[in-house]
Amino acid sequence: KGFTMEEMEVEKEVAQNSKGDFQAQLEESLKEFNAPQAGQLVDGTVVQVTNDYVYVDIGDKSEGLIPTEEFAGNLPKEGDKVQAYLSGYNANGPVLSKKKADSKRYLKEIQAAWKDKTPVDGTISKVVKSGYEVNLGIDRAAFLPISQADSEKIEKPESLLGLKSKFYIERLYSDNKLNPVVNRRKYLEEQIDTKREAFFANTQIGDTVKGTVKSFTSFGAFIDLGGFDGLLHINDMSWGHVARPKDFVKKGQEIELKVIRLDQDEKRINLSLKHFTEDPWIHFEEKYHLNDIVKGKVTKLTEFGAFVELEEGIEGLVHISEFSWTKKVNKPEDMVSVGQEVEAMILGYDIQEGRVSLGFKQATENPWEKISEKYPVGTKVKGKVVKVTNIGAFVSLEDGIDGFLHADDISWTKKVKHPGSELAVDQEVEVVVIECDPETHRIKVGIKQLTDNPWKAFAEEYKPGSTLEGEITSITDFGVFVKAPNGIEGLVNKANLSEEKDVPFEEAVTKYKVGDKINVFVVDVKVEKEQVAFSVREYKRKQQRDEISQYMSTSNDNDDGAFTLGDMIKSQKND
Repeated sequence: KGFTMEEMEVEKEVAQNSKGDFQAQLEESLKEFNAPQAGQLVDGTVVQVTNDYVYVDIGDKSEGLIPTEEFAGNLPKEGDKVQAYLSGYNANGPVLSKKKADSKRYLKEIQAAWKDKTPVDGTISKVVKSGYEVNLGIDRAAFLPISQADSEKIEKPESLLGLKSKFYIERLYSDNKLNPVVNRRKYLEEQIDTKREAFFANTQIGDTVKGTVKSFTSFGAFIDLGGFDGLLHINDMSWGHVARPKDFVKKGQEIELKVIRLDQDEKRINLSLKHFTEDPWIHFEEKYHLNDIVKGKVTKLTEFGAFVELEEGIEGLVHISEFSWTKKVNKPEDMVSVGQEVEAMILGYDIQEGRVSLGFKQATENPWEKISEKYPVGTKVKGKVVKVTNIGAFVSLEDGIDGFLHADDISWTKKVKHPGSELAVDQEVEVVVIECDPETHRIKVGIKQLTDNPWKAFAEEYKPGSTLEGEITSITDFGVFVKAPNGIEGLVNKANLSEEKDVPFEEAVTKYKVGDKINVFVVDVKVEKEQVAFSVREYKRKQQRDEISQYMSTSNDNDDGAFTLGDMIKSQKND
């Protein structure tokens, strides 16, 4: 109560000063409490850049230093904001690291990307066993399996080094340790699907698109349309014949193509080069007609014929049966070759199917139409043996015309078992035409017909019932062959070899050998079949009959009649 006004004013001022000191002290304490702690990410401002360090003010009492190499050549300027990792403090102030800050920040981003299944940026930095190392900006490199490194097979692993791309994180930790595994293929396939879907949504059949030739196959080329492929089939490269896709497009070449097929379900896109021009089949009937003789070039040979290009886009087939009137063609290459200019006749066509049937032989004269005039039966001609078979030989009468010489027509008297024993390829022979059939394209010739038929002379000289002396030429299981003096050969059947019926053939034949002279009886002669049957048994019987006849004749001259036929038979038995 005793305070004066002056004293009250002094007291009031002291109280206000005390309050101010407390506020300042509180603010200072809060400031110290909120100061950056070691292990935290801090934001700062660049205050100076030297050759070795970047000075950063993080709002503390002193500035931190970051080595310039941690900026990887991308140095900031004074006033730029940077984020750093505060490792702690030393006598010079805060210890900062941009590299660790980047790693911490990238790790958080990668953890979030792994959890949310979103892609992250990275760089393929090294080839390792079974894959690559990928730098994601963290302290530990990620592993990228080679099977997940691209959407296509990788021919050269080194080709991906240094590639910056996006990756999905397949695994982040292993055994509680940071051990990331990434997948680039999945990301690329998603991008491809997205681009392909956009292509199908915005493209119509008939549209013109641009692409790059990516790779080749035997049936065409794959075209990169921007991450996904379309097929340029070999048949769609040209209206004409295409032997090799590489003759029309080159790898890496950028080209324009027509879209001719879209199948979104199968993800197929068919492209064409030839559809930039008009289909030549539209005007086919204005230029070509049945039975026209046309010129073309052989483009392809197959086992069944040859393809001939009449013009670009119009190709016809000459079947192997239409190659020649006279020759049997086994291989098309024996007659024509690829690239050869030829003439052919149009035998038929189908515009809808794009097919033309051609014939080589129809463009030439058919020699069989006048063959009967040139080679009538009885014509003698010289030729060369071109082929020998088991039953005969083919003799060339002229180019493309062969006559067939059967083994039975080589000799009148010799039994030719194999024509090769009498004839050889390229041997010159003289033959006579014995048959000519233009319709079946067959001519038969013979050598034996050049001389008279000895069988006729034999039949006139040796009637059935006559006898002769011959020579054994062979002994078989069914009889003995005997050659007559004029070369005609006949058979003594095994049943007719022995005069005694009870004597078996195996026993009777032991009396004979090849080369022996033997008397035989002529049983039958067939001139047309060139066959004659002999018999030893009948020869013996004839001999007996002749003896009896001779005796009877003698007996008639002698009236005594004391010696009878029975006596003679009895006498022979006694002998």
